[in-house]
Amino acid sequence: MTTFTESFEFDLETGWSQEEGGRRVTRYMVVIERGESSWGAHVPDLPGCVAAGETRDEAIGLIREAIALHIDGLKREGLPVPKPTSEGEFVYVEAA
Repeated sequence: MTTFTESFEFDLETGWSQEEGGRRVTRYMVVIERGESSWGAHVPDLPGCVAAGETRDEAIGLIREAIALHIDGLKREGLPVPKPTSEGEFVYVEAA
């Protein structure tokens, strides 16, 4: 598994960037959820792309692998790879 750093300059319109060495990378937003006994992750821009792990770090590692497999499967089937369009934001509200 290739690990990418967070030091890329991303084009917000296309979601793509160029890593040193010429590799093309993209960035998908991942939603991480804590369950009662595990962590889950899913990618809004890649429906059906999910992962679960016992720890947050494990879930993140597994979703990275799931994204790569999901994209490879779409390409093998001749289907388009969705552009990353989702963004996340925390919104604070007064608690009831």
